[in-house]
Amino acid sequence: MSEIRNLKPVGLWRNFDDLTQIPRPSGYMEKVQKFLLDFAAKVGVEAFVDAGGNVVMRKAATAGYENRKTVLLQAHMDMVPQKAPDSNHNFETDPIVTHIEEGWVYANNTTLGADDGIGVAAIMAIMEDKDLKHGPVEAIITRDEETGMFGANELPEGELHGDILMNLDSETWGKFVIGSAGGVDVTSTLEYKEVANDQEAAVKVTLKGLRGGHSGLEINEGRANANKEMVRFVRKAITELDARLAGWQGGNMRNAIPFKAEVVLALPQANVVALKELVEKQKSAIKDEYKGIEVVDNIEFFVEDVEKPAALLPVEIQDNLIDAIYACHNGVLRMIPSYPDVVETSSNLAIINIDPAKASIKILARSSREDMKEYIATQLESCFNMAGMKTVFSAHYGGWDPNPQSEILSLLQKVYKEQNGEEAIVQVDHAGLECSIILGKYPNMDVVSLGPTIRSPHTAKERFEIATAEPFWKLLVQTLEEIPAK
Repeated sequence: MSEIRNLKPVGLWRNFDDLTQIPRPSGYMEKVQKFLLDFAAKVGVEAFVDAGGNVVMRKAATAGYENRKTVLLQAHMDMVPQKAPDSNHNFETDPIVTHIEEGWVYANNTTLGADDGIGVAAIMAIMEDKDLKHGPVEAIITRDEETGMFGANELPEGELHGDILMNLDSETWGKFVIGSAGGVDVTSTLEYKEVANDQEAAVKVTLKGLRGGHSGLEINEGRANANKEMVRFVRKAITELDARLAGWQGGNMRNAIPFKAEVVLALPQANVVALKELVEKQKSAIKDEYKGIEVVDNIEFFVEDVEKPAALLPVEIQDNLIDAIYACHNGVLRMIPSYPDVVETSSNLAIINIDPAKASIKILARSSREDMKEYIATQLESCFNMAGMKTVFSAHYGGWDPNPQSEILSLLQKVYKEQNGEEAIVQVDHAGLECSIILGKYPNMDVVSLGPTIRSPHTAKERFEIATAEPFWKLLVQTLEEIPAK
């Protein structure tokens, strides 16, 4: 039995532990949808899967609370599938294995799925608890939030009844989020005719061991992006050592800062030793530039001799792609003028896949302003247009405008102070939340986002602070009991 089942509050941890046993990487939702429907049937609440693949649950009001406003609890069912380089975990089939370390719950060399499994577990605990006092409670557990908020985008209008939306996908206890950035997926592609490889030798160069991280919450920390660091090396290898590009794979999730990239290069045999020296030089430069930000002892940058590939990219295509990747904006573009500590606009050069006949580059651009979101997306499109690539925008979602006069925010602030003896922090986040999409379809809802403390989401170091679980639960319980009448 997992040791986290002994933690308090028992209902929250038991349900989270049960959820960790269900494989649920983004794009593979069937098992977790069935798990949630079976749970609802077992505890006796209404539940169904809607046209967007979301699981909706409804629990009737406690006797005497029928006239209260309806609260909609919201979380997402999918998790980001990231693992350490030496992990053999299969996210499509294997459960998450957890352990406790110095007051935190971790997974074993994979993402934990507390983002947003803790939100789901809280919903489950509320749905099953017969002792709680509350008005009508509705819940929506959305599908595929991490890859494009597809469940929220496909949410049918007129399906939900909530007056108040409490999103359970924030990641710092004691902070209530009342606004978030919008985003857009930027995908640039190019197909071309490969050319025969006339070089004498070939190598694979790998960069790994970077911290990675959440491209919304941690984009302002200056962490290294494996794709941007790799392009610095590749450009030098091409211009100084007559190397040719045969392949590139870097990153695997749009909303995760890439921690690994690898390229296959062909080159004259006489230049192999110099290339290996260049790798060592570049590794030293990366460690020096990122000391204090990255865990430099974990950074690996190395060369392996490989079988010579049959084909290469054409020289002109290769050079244009390398120039575009080099020039591509990555990281923070601007902070919010009225909230100077919060990122307004950013981009994450997330995924690069290049082979001798085609190239694909995927970026997530974010901004809390629609005009700046359009600006950064167009800037990226312009960059890759110059390399002859076709760029498309998809999975648009708007920003969430803050409402400091929110009634549910005021109630949460009151309850938080009563329970904790201090004021909560109210903030706007750069990370995207589904609140903006739901508000677009249900504009009269009163909305706030909250959650316990999670750190390093979207990485194999994801962890959940145990001490924040019980106060988070107590806050939910008292707030539900004090929801005002309609």
